[in-house]
Amino acid sequence: MVANVKTAQVRQMRAASGGLRLRLLGPVTLVHDGKPVVIVAKKARALLGYLALREGAEVPRSVLTGLLWGERSEEQARGSLRQTLSELRSALSADAEPPIVATKEAVAWAPGAAWIDAKVVEAAAESEDEGTLRDAAALIGGELMEGLSLAEPAFEQWLTAERARFRLLAATVYTRLMERAEQGGRLEEGLAQGLKLLVLDPLQEHVHRALMRLYAAQGRHDAALAQYERCRRELSNQLAVRPEPETEDLARSIRTTRREGPGKPPGSPRPTREPKHGSWRALSLSDRPWIAVLPFRSLSADPEQDYFADGIVEDIISGLTRLRWLFVIARDSSFTYKGKAIDVKQIGRELSVQYLLEGSVRRAGERIRIASELIDAATGAHMWADHFDGKLSDIFDLQDQITASVVAAIEPKLRYAEIERARRKPTESVDAYDLFLQAVVLNNSRKKEDNQEALRLIYRAIEIDPRYAAAYALGAYCYLRQKVQGFVTPSDPVLAEGIRLARLAAEHGRDEPEALWMAGVTMAFLAGDFEEGLALTERSLALSPNSANGLMGSGLVRAYFGETDSAIAQLERSRQLSPLDPLAYGTCLGFAAAHFMAGRYEEASDWCDRTLHEAPSYYPPALHIKTACCGLLGQFEEGRKWVERLLAVTPDASLTSLREFHPGYIKNADGLETLLNGLRKAGLPER
Repeated sequence: MVANVKTAQVRQMRAASGGLRLRLLGPVTLVHDGKPVVIVAKKARALLGYLALREGAEVPRSVLTGLLWGERSEEQARGSLRQTLSELRSALSADAEPPIVATKEAVAWAPGAAWIDAKVVEAAAESEDEGTLRDAAALIGGELMEGLSLAEPAFEQWLTAERARFRLLAATVYTRLMERAEQGGRLEEGLAQGLKLLVLDPLQEHVHRALMRLYAAQGRHDAALAQYERCRRELSNQLAVRPEPETEDLARSIRTTRREGPGKPPGSPRPTREPKHGSWRALSLSDRPWIAVLPFRSLSADPEQDYFADGIVEDIISGLTRLRWLFVIARDSSFTYKGKAIDVKQIGRELSVQYLLEGSVRRAGERIRIASELIDAATGAHMWADHFDGKLSDIFDLQDQITASVVAAIEPKLRYAEIERARRKPTESVDAYDLFLQAVVLNNSRKKEDNQEALRLIYRAIEIDPRYAAAYALGAYCYLRQKVQGFVTPSDPVLAEGIRLARLAAEHGRDEPEALWMAGVTMAFLAGDFEEGLALTERSLALSPNSANGLMGSGLVRAYFGETDSAIAQLERSRQLSPLDPLAYGTCLGFAAAHFMAGRYEEASDWCDRTLHEAPSYYPPALHIKTACCGLLGQFEEGRKWVERLLAVTPDASLTSLREFHPGYIKNADGLETLLNGLRKAGLPER
């Protein structure tokens, strides 16, 4: 029926602008003659991607039904496959040569029927031609079939393996381009490719060394040494090892060069041109800029008004994260500098950003003034400064003005349509907004009385504005904390209110990423509805792909759902966007859960240690996993000590109570039984 796969590769490389074009690196996107083809159903997109990646191969229908409809009867599954193929044929009816060829027993993607970005990258990874490698690198726009998730174990297992394979292909392409750029003295290009490699795997020590050499060749010795520190920190934190002697020798050479004046470390390439003064663009991935918004100073007479200034900054950060071309350091990392007198250049180095936004808020009665300035973090130079005056009722317009001004200063050519898409008004009521900001501060304290006071403020805000999605989401999250921290039992009827608020947050906040990820986490962990939780967190990231909180929430849900590889990838991305996050226990717990669900108990145990170091009494789930790991690893004496610590935090903990606690956490039944078995071996009582 189909043959000659090599012909398909040749046709892929043509990359013709017309015909059928399928993009799989990133969200699945299909275009025919320049016009998008909409395929709504997830399983239709999954089938499309699976067949396209196996271009030229006949796939038995039984394989496809087992992959996508494994839990249905054979008759139902074959009927679903026929219906999905019919949907795809209908969507592709405009194409004179349909790419999908089907017989009674098998289905295949016809060779050369479409241009497929993933197949171009696959072929290019075997090429030594620099032009071919550059073309392939330009196509790597995201994870394979990004955002696609099915509750089908066979498909998820296949997709996880394929995503890992394409990460390796991407690494091959980037590595070859980085090496050629370094050899040719194209320093900024080499930096950009190296930083992309570290996103794929931050433990590639040879890549850290290459970046150190490239920075040093530009005369940017501080940046080179900061790269060494990042390398040392990653190796220490994740592998508990020191850098190799070659890396240490290179760092010493760079320090010597910095002290003694201009020079270059041994083996460093010669730059073909000097970088622009103060330009740190090479630090950004995909040549995109990074910015951190520092806490604004409150100039109000009442020191308790700090929460209002903090809330304004959070909304500015939220607005900036919606811009896909801009990376924004998460609030929890930038707020570690609150109240500290630290040199802006030092902050820039520690956060690895090119730009810093700082300012002040003065609130007097119904009047407000917001002053802000944008700083080049490399030089400390002030690029732009302005102040914005208005009434409290104008607060959201003032925030939009600041966001637009920052964007205009960073990228003058940006289309203002993108700024318009980033605009939002969380509520029309300043009073509701003020109550919400006070609740945010209380929610972060992790105390039972603060949790109750936060809920009281949230309900007042909702009473003022019944469509306030962020308030509903924060309220839902407060109820989730009540369960997690043991303020109430897992069966307490009050938790149903958290589920109700999460559904209202999703209903009223369809375009609000912060509301959506909090609603998604609550639906997964409070209602046990992981499919809905995944869908809401995916929607949040579609709206704000650079949100550290959104990535953390999605990573947590995926970890407990059993999607361990994608969970780890999202949690790593969250940590990169929020490197100094004081709430890092959330991502640490996600890593612990992901490794536990994958059967990597030693790694899970290590991540539990880090979680509990960050929040000693906050995360009973981390205590559960840590104790279970001891039991499963045969560390029974240590396990008994952890049982004692668990009982000190939650005196009523038992196998029976934790079986009740965890159905809202672990979707996979085997994962739950494994956890309980580990706890049993460690000595946790049955009742």
